[in-house]
Amino acid sequence: MAAAAAWMEPSLDVDKLSYEIFSILESKFLFGYDDPKLFSPSTPATPSSAGLHPSSAGKVRILSIDAADGILAGAFLVRLEASLRKQSGDPLARIADFFDIAAGSGTGGILAAILFTRGPDGRPLLSAAEALRLLAKHRRRLAFGAQRKGILSGILCRSGGLFRKVFGEATLRDTLKPVLIPCYDMATGAPFVFSRADAAEADGYDFLMEEVCAATCADPAAGAAAVEMRSVDGRTRIRAIGGALAMGNPTVAAITHVLNNRQEFPAAGGVEDLLVVSLGGAEAPTAPRKPSAPLSAAELARIAGIAQADVVDQAVAMAFGESRGTNYIRIQGYGAAARTTAAADEALTERGVESVLFKGRRLSERTNGEKLDAFAAELIKEDERRKRSNATTVVIKPTMTPSRSSSSTFTTMASTVTSASL
Repeated sequence: MAAAAAWMEPSLDVDKLSYEIFSILESKFLFGYDDPKLFSPSTPATPSSAGLHPSSAGKVRILSIDAADGILAGAFLVRLEASLRKQSGDPLARIADFFDIAAGSGTGGILAAILFTRGPDGRPLLSAAEALRLLAKHRRRLAFGAQRKGILSGILCRSGGLFRKVFGEATLRDTLKPVLIPCYDMATGAPFVFSRADAAEADGYDFLMEEVCAATCADPAAGAAAVEMRSVDGRTRIRAIGGALAMGNPTVAAITHVLNNRQEFPAAGGVEDLLVVSLGGAEAPTAPRKPSAPLSAAELARIAGIAQADVVDQAVAMAFGESRGTNYIRIQGYGAAARTTAAADEALTERGVESVLFKGRRLSERTNGEKLDAFAAELIKEDERRKRSNATTVVIKPTMTPSRSSSSTFTTMASTVTSASL
């Protein structure tokens, strides 16, 4: 630390402003996470004086959903959508109306796909409540349908499969807003992120939504085989397993995508230009065990997933600093995973767990429901600001070639997703 500070002392090579910015970031990272005086107006080198003030063009709104308990995340989204409808006065408002990008992994990826895929009327395919009912009805199929090798694709995809019934021939290009859905590609030995931005540019990055969802929720721990899939032009081949292994908490991926995609998000220069809500799952308490007993593969995977999600949460909260209570919120349950919608609804009245830099974890001061209601108010403020302003905040990238989906396909999708068969 001393060496780094000495190296960064003002000199002919490092101007004073750069030194001040470095000092702020260094102090904030190590000592100032909870220090309200660090960026007070009396501080000489404030973010505004260093040119780090929020953009006048507004804030990019990001939704991130963990590869965790889909029922719980679905309940959070239902509450958020209901709050958006009530506060905006629009009874038909949908989640996708108030977000500019969605990232989801595992069952979170399924939720993101359902809520942001275009329906036959040009609106989101399903509401949050409809998406939750779908997940609740088919929870066992999604969680346990892959316990025998190779059965996942037959149950969820292909002709008559669940995802085929929901999405039809829709591809990544058919999402209303940018989406990011990760998996792990066994062919290359690296994470792969399905992205609408990439799909809009080339067929080689465009994939059927049914296969994207099957890929991100393929769980080897449950005995699932890798999902063999190809892009719509057949040029890109992926051998995918679940996104939970590659990126259980996709929040950082979404933030990085926005800050490095000036074509679609020209006004986003830093985290001060973002509004982010990250939805996690419930952390089931560890069962009593002998201290000397070895951990099973499932236990190790669970611990790794929880740790990864917490590390991401801590890093993002640290980056947002004092605005982490307004511009960034993390919602997750505390206790056993929600197996019913009633249990998930109960989690809304509980105070969730928050990660604190270098201090472990603590219970939030507000309930999960209260935090979602407050964040809904921030989303509506941004929406109203855009209606009054001519500044460009988001420019959705158009597709370079026509979508594969047709009106007849969407008509089939509409009748399917509203039928009792789902």
